[in-house]
Amino acid sequence: MLVQGFTFFYTRIMLAVFVNCATVIVGSILGLFIGKKLNDNFKTIVFTCSGLVTLVMAVQMAMGSTNMLALLIALLVGGGIGYAIGIEDWILSLGDRLEKITSKKGAEVSADGHNFAKGFLNASILFCSGAMSIVGSIQAGTVGDYQTILIKSVMDGCMAIVFSSIYGVGVIFSSLFILVYQGFFTLAGGWLEPILGEIGIAEMAASGGILLFMIGFGLLKIKEFKTANFLPALIFAPILANLASKIF
Repeated sequence: MLVQGFTFFYTRIMLAVFVNCATVIVGSILGLFIGKKLNDNFKTIVFTCSGLVTLVMAVQMAMGSTNMLALLIALLVGGGIGYAIGIEDWILSLGDRLEKITSKKGAEVSADGHNFAKGFLNASILFCSGAMSIVGSIQAGTVGDYQTILIKSVMDGCMAIVFSSIYGVGVIFSSLFILVYQGFFTLAGGWLEPILGEIGIAEMAASGGILLFMIGFGLLKIKEFKTANFLPALIFAPILANLASKIF
């Protein structure tokens, strides 16, 4: 009885996260069918439009920063750590292993430059870097308010269609990252919310906006960045911003 009660509580509190994962999976599957029917010219249009929309989202998120100096230092420190330990290489390697596991007869990694892994990586960052991921998950976990995450789920499902038409099946596996990332904030929201505060959440979202800039530039073929190496900035940004608000 105790186990059943715990399972019911866990399923109810995680409901919005499960819905978000489901919309990404459904959107990704739709995008796979659409992508197969696109000619090269239309694929260029999809790349361009998705890149520009990603940049617009990045601007909106980055402009929410309350302390640009703290954001800069967080990116420098986080990027330095990320390059030192090779986060991007590790994630691409994980994506390649997932591709081998899910492909028929353990086929070799596709010859399109880690396309599967890039889809997994870029989609995961896109779906989890915004304030809606954090705020919505905390709301769902603490007061049972699912509205923010459900709205985000619809948006993510639409973007999943576009991204999977570009990158392929790897986008589907970003749902695993959503499950872990948003699930963490949902279950731990009660004690994380007062620690992060409004400033911390804003700076985490702003640093996520910078990562989206990198993805957008890549989609537009302006410049390729090792975006995942800057993921530690998501941790340092709220810490530095909260420290600065108390000192100055």
